[in-house]
Amino acid sequence: MSFSSLVSDLTYRNLDRDDRRSQVSRTRSYASTAATSVSISGDISSQLHGGYSHPLARAWQAERQLTKSMLIFPLFVSDQPDEETLIPSLPNQYRRGLNRLVPYLTPLVAKGLRSVILFGVPIAPGAKDALGTAADDPEGPVIQAIRVLRRAFPDLFITADVCLCEYTSHGHCGILRDDGSLNNALSVDRISDVAMAYADAGAHCVAPSDMNDGRIRAIKLKLIEAGIAHQVVLMSYAAKFSGCLYGPFRDAAGSCPSFGDRRCYQLPPGGRGLARRAIVRDINEGADIIMVKPASQYLDIISDAKELGKDLPVAAYQVSGEFAMIHAAAKAGVFDLKQMAFEATEGILRAGATIVVSYFTPDFLDWLDN
Repeated sequence: MSFSSLVSDLTYRNLDRDDRRSQVSRTRSYASTAATSVSISGDISSQLHGGYSHPLARAWQAERQLTKSMLIFPLFVSDQPDEETLIPSLPNQYRRGLNRLVPYLTPLVAKGLRSVILFGVPIAPGAKDALGTAADDPEGPVIQAIRVLRRAFPDLFITADVCLCEYTSHGHCGILRDDGSLNNALSVDRISDVAMAYADAGAHCVAPSDMNDGRIRAIKLKLIEAGIAHQVVLMSYAAKFSGCLYGPFRDAAGSCPSFGDRRCYQLPPGGRGLARRAIVRDINEGADIIMVKPASQYLDIISDAKELGKDLPVAAYQVSGEFAMIHAAAKAGVFDLKQMAFEATEGILRAGATIVVSYFTPDFLDWLDN
């Protein structure tokens, strides 16, 4: 203790009780005035902690709060009616036949499941060919699943993924030329026919994921011609990037290309400008919702999509590889699974998405209150 402090302390001890109270009051007043002076002389907006001192106040700081209605759950629908097969590379996810769907989904719908997206998985011998003719087979898994789910769950929003890769013998997302390259014109005509078949079957939303140029316009025109454009949502995988994060999905859907890859029609990972152009193109061609896929590695593209389509909902697909990585890291003790699932999804929302296609949906139905 310094000499001046010692003198002050001794003086304070010698004061009577009323004098002590008076000095304490003066000291507190001085401290308050000094703190106020410091704040005012500096930048008062630097005082942030009070704004998120309570759990509810912290929730209010989020521009978008995750709710059950934001989630779309991917379902792999097999053409084997009683199949229920675990997908080893995709934790807790299954291929399910038509007879397994309603029993599985019933408790999820009771917990608040609002939407699913359907992917058909043809397994029967001879089901695949060069044109993907099984994609719009009335007895195929997707069309049958749409009808079954519409009857069983009238309030469930049903999205049908529209692509040919699961149904073609070569595993590519369209019809090929003799040299193995994609025939864009024939592919667009075929994809738009498949989309119409799903819409006619009762899908609330068709979502072309093939990345062929012009397919949004083609689908929109056919919806208009059929007189059903007013009741079918057209969600475009506008910015779908090529890469290594789709492996578990391809295991589930049996959609791995038999040769080559998809780099000539899916976007290159560094192609931000291409993604922006694709987003603008699909908006102009009549898309009702814009999707970015994958999600966590492309938060800048989600932000771009929100900027370019400021009047449209933006969806993001947290793909199978993202989901599997989070599970693998949690299993290794790197972090808590639930906490990271929320952090990753909240990052996607913060970037600008208001819809998330997520394999975590069944978990979020338990974790979220609304």
